[in-house]
Amino acid sequence: MKKFLFLTIILCWQTQSAQKAEVNWIGFEQLEDSLKVETKPVVIYFYTDWCAYCKKMDRNAFRNQEVVSALNGGYYAVKMNAESTENIEFDGQVFRNEQAEKKRNGIHQIPLLLAGRKNESLAFPVVMVLDKDFRIKRKSHQYLTSEMMKKLLKGS
Repeated sequence: MKKFLFLTIILCWQTQSAQKAEVNWIGFEQLEDSLKVETKPVVIYFYTDWCAYCKKMDRNAFRNQEVVSALNGGYYAVKMNAESTENIEFDGQVFRNEQAEKKRNGIHQIPLLLAGRKNESLAFPVVMVLDKDFRIKRKSHQYLTSEMMKKLLKGS
């Protein structure tokens, strides 16, 4: 009986531990340091605080164990609030949110440069996959389910 109880406790603990795995998000400052140590592909996730689909992706796609494992195992995962008012130094340049000085909910320079679309407004969420040379390989401007996220990461 004691063995059965012990095994049950161990199994429950392992199940809870597995469910708590999360994406190891970093910022652009940490990305620059990490790329100096080891080059690998990068996934960038731009979100806003008011974006309902962003919150849904946080709860679903970015909690899916296959997605978490893929991101943590093969990429640097960068998460950035597109409306951040912080100055960010990256690659010897300082990027800022100039729009925030003129209007509410201004978009930071980094998402404008990386995720901007010609003749279309910038919509969130945005997920981008960059190769080791920091070239954009895939980009999504929509809500992604777990399955869609897996396909985006695999390139299919």
